[in-house]
Amino acid sequence: MRKLNLLVLLIAISVIGNAMPRKNPEIVSVSYQTVVNGKPRTDGPKTMLLCSPDAARSWTENDSGKLLPTVAKETSYINFSLKKTFQVARFNNGTLINTPLAFSEYPVLTETGETAVILGYNCRHLKTSLRSNSIDIWYTTESGVKGTPAMAYGIPDGLVLKIVRNGNFEISATEVKLLKKKETEPILPAEMGESLELPLYKHRITENLITTVNVFTNEQISFGNEIVNPTDTESEKTFKYSAGTVILKKVKLPVVPDDTQLFVELYQHSNGDAYDRTGSVFVIPEDKEKSFLEGLRNGTASLPVFQAKNGKSYQGVVATDRFPPLVEIMRFFTSFGIGQFNDKVTVYGQQWEDSTLFKQDVSELLPVLQGERWIGVFIGNYDKGGHKASLKLKYYPGSMEVTVKPNKKYWIMPLFNTLNVMEMSGQEYGTMFGDDSLKVDFDVPSGVKNIQMRYITTGHGGWGGGDEFNQKMNTVLLDGNVLFQFTPWRSDCATFRKYNPASGNFWNGVTSSDYSRSGWCPGTATNPYFYPVSDLQPGKHQMKVAIPLGKSEGGSFSAWNVSGVLIGEYE
Repeated sequence: MRKLNLLVLLIAISVIGNAMPRKNPEIVSVSYQTVVNGKPRTDGPKTMLLCSPDAARSWTENDSGKLLPTVAKETSYINFSLKKTFQVARFNNGTLINTPLAFSEYPVLTETGETAVILGYNCRHLKTSLRSNSIDIWYTTESGVKGTPAMAYGIPDGLVLKIVRNGNFEISATEVKLLKKKETEPILPAEMGESLELPLYKHRITENLITTVNVFTNEQISFGNEIVNPTDTESEKTFKYSAGTVILKKVKLPVVPDDTQLFVELYQHSNGDAYDRTGSVFVIPEDKEKSFLEGLRNGTASLPVFQAKNGKSYQGVVATDRFPPLVEIMRFFTSFGIGQFNDKVTVYGQQWEDSTLFKQDVSELLPVLQGERWIGVFIGNYDKGGHKASLKLKYYPGSMEVTVKPNKKYWIMPLFNTLNVMEMSGQEYGTMFGDDSLKVDFDVPSGVKNIQMRYITTGHGGWGGGDEFNQKMNTVLLDGNVLFQFTPWRSDCATFRKYNPASGNFWNGVTSSDYSRSGWCPGTATNPYFYPVSDLQPGKHQMKVAIPLGKSEGGSFSAWNVSGVLIGEYE
């Protein structure tokens, strides 16, 4: 019986010895898995760790081999002797950058006295928090090595085998393996590249992922600054139309996967104009016989017209069989004199911003913002200095891996756009409403599904009785039936006071830019409204927009800028 007990003891010692590396080994390899809400993730990258008594290296392994070439390969290093960490990124062209950080900059870890056994190791429990996240860490000192798969949560003086964030996201070790001498390699690299502070390091990595198209850079948009050559179609050259208030360029845009996120980004400041102005970023469709480009080159008389009951002819505002109106990418409104008037107006307690940034997600327009396109910006003004504007389109990848899926085939139907970007060339304001409706006939081809309408609307008429300052119901009808109704209104305009140095101040302390408006504020972009039209059958249809337009008073009148486009996909 004593011999049997001795044999059992020897076997147990042998098993434990094989499961645990010897004391103070050269290098240990640790594999980790991610567990979310109790369920292990079997797909996706794996976290790996190499560690010794004085250094550690961690990284993620992607088995697919299909990572985008723009994805930087990041590796985390810990130097326990120097009490510093180094995050190192290698780009596809071989460039290296790194960001160092002292242990003292990491979250403070607190021992709880709790213990647990993980993979045969006795572990101690630590707690900390990071950006309001509760972090639990289990680490062991029995392995003789030190390291962690997630430096951001803190650097314990041992080997981390499990981390739990907020009780439901877990990184846990699945294997601890002592490497043989022939499998070992130096843990810390000989080269780490350029050393950067953390914000710039992160910026370099993300910017490498983004495809940025600089459409316009600090271009002047002002009255009397026209540059037109009707026969020139040269790409990447800026043209100025409608007395200089429209800038236009033919640009080559990337062809990207469907899951790409697309943002439009416009910086603007006053170059002399003190007023809030209507602005629009647009693309000119060229898939029909005629396009809006002809109007810009040859004048508004070359555009098809919508004849309203009031006797006026509105140029280039609705779709026809031969003509598509402008597709509005973003509607924005300049603020009162930002930049130019900052040092000319002082208001107690206010610090003026240097420029306005309008940034909007326009991913739904991705199908019309690929390939070669005419992109334009309009800012209505009669000032010789006008405004300066810079426009970028930014394409953000939706996946870290190269997609093998073919892109869907989309159907895009621009219906109407009453924003008169050729205002300074005599294009009529959107005054066809009131006793009339804006009407457009269109065809839907067979096989189109998941149709939605993208609708932008703002009311104008800048006096007390004008539609800029009065709430008006917008009604959109499809084939005579109400599709949707709502009243566009912004009551948060006072939030943007710091962008409006030249705004007038009234006796009661309210400034002009504070007033609520019909779907817009000085210094803001207007959000599109989206409405499903999923049951739209193939064939002919009619869309109407009805708005109770306010009556004119003397020389003052109201108008509505509305734009609408249908977006669907083929089965």
